[in-house]
Amino acid sequence: MAFENLSDKLQNIFKNLKGKGRLSEADVKTALKEVKMALLEADVNFKVVKSFVASVQERAVGQDVLTSLTPGQMVIKIVNEEMVKLLGEQTVELSLKPSGEITVIMMCGLQGAGKTTTTAKLAGKLKSKGRKPLLVACDIYRPAAIDQLQINGEKQGVSVFSMGDKHKPVNIAKAALEHAEKNGYNVVIIDTAGRLHIDEAMMDELKEIKNSLTVHQTVLVVDAMTGQDAVNVSEMFNEKLTIDGVILTKLDGDTRGGAALSIRAVTGRPILYAGMGEKLSDLEQFYPDRMASRILGMGDILTLIDKAQAEFDETKAKEMERKFKKAEFDFNDFLEQMQQVKKMGGLNDLLGMLPGMGKQLKDVEIDENALSSTEAIIYSMTKKERANPDILNPSRKKRIAAGAGVSINEVNALVKQFEQSKKMMKQFSGMMGGKGKRGKFKMPFGF
Repeated sequence: MAFENLSDKLQNIFKNLKGKGRLSEADVKTALKEVKMALLEADVNFKVVKSFVASVQERAVGQDVLTSLTPGQMVIKIVNEEMVKLLGEQTVELSLKPSGEITVIMMCGLQGAGKTTTTAKLAGKLKSKGRKPLLVACDIYRPAAIDQLQINGEKQGVSVFSMGDKHKPVNIAKAALEHAEKNGYNVVIIDTAGRLHIDEAMMDELKEIKNSLTVHQTVLVVDAMTGQDAVNVSEMFNEKLTIDGVILTKLDGDTRGGAALSIRAVTGRPILYAGMGEKLSDLEQFYPDRMASRILGMGDILTLIDKAQAEFDETKAKEMERKFKKAEFDFNDFLEQMQQVKKMGGLNDLLGMLPGMGKQLKDVEIDENALSSTEAIIYSMTKKERANPDILNPSRKKRIAAGAGVSINEVNALVKQFEQSKKMMKQFSGMMGGKGKRGKFKMPFGF
């Protein structure tokens, strides 16, 4: 995650605080000086850092903290609360009109921020919530931008309106709105052109679209990897266009991540979503409290649960539980569970959401390709072998290993893991909760 280095530094600072029985005012000020440096190194805006540290210090240098039985934890609690305030406190949704009316969303941003891909991601997200979105190709300048939107729209099962690159973007947008009205679309998402830098021509084009159509939401897409530049871009776009919210892309990258901690404070505009990967499904609702927890190394269990609930089918989960109890679980079920895990994201990201795991995983390289290798082994089995693993004798295993391009030892290891997991799942099947309520979800077998 983008905040890995910042998270490590903050955890080390707080570890020293927790080791003290009582805190003096000097202890708090020394720790906050280190926090200030860590935030600045993460490319958080200087004014934001100054205000943040002042707020924490005002609350921390008080009798309640200095005389508390657990002063270190009290300071961490205060830092967490102030960080949530910095990130926006409340989760902000896109403001959409009732489903019987059309909501027009204009996407804007600099070239290279991932705007076109994010536009398709957003369309998929809205479609999953029951909306009927129409993507509009108004980036007529960048080579292949229209093709990219059409390809991603097709992958998302979302229609794309295009008139090629010979018409003015404002005319394309007007025609798209007419098309949406005639064909029952209730969200129109306009993918506008980006530039390498902010210029008057770019802003004039965006203003023309806003003046010619009723744009209900203007959403800015910025690259988290550009750090303070992302904040400056957000400030300028907001000044020129008045944006309604921001989507941060590449927040899963190895960056300093200061943009997320600065944008809300500098622009007063909320972060709506965060791009957490390259897949079209990798767009997460931005929760200030969850992000603060992740930055401070406290994990993000709620997002992990949301991911699981989004991917696991309740009917299939009940059938899987029945199979666990009767020991009928086979390699077809194993494969299905594994594919559901892959849909949720990388194993490193998933495990990093568990409290305290981020730091432990820092020097551990989890082989994401191991899942692909396991899939290859299972696909090399016959239908009969997958359904009845007991028939896997040495000659069958040798054939499977050759088909999957792995050693027979890897096949043996998978079969052994399968048998052990099968016994364990039967033993604990009665303890596994259903999927209906928050906090009760089935983690996939074998992981």
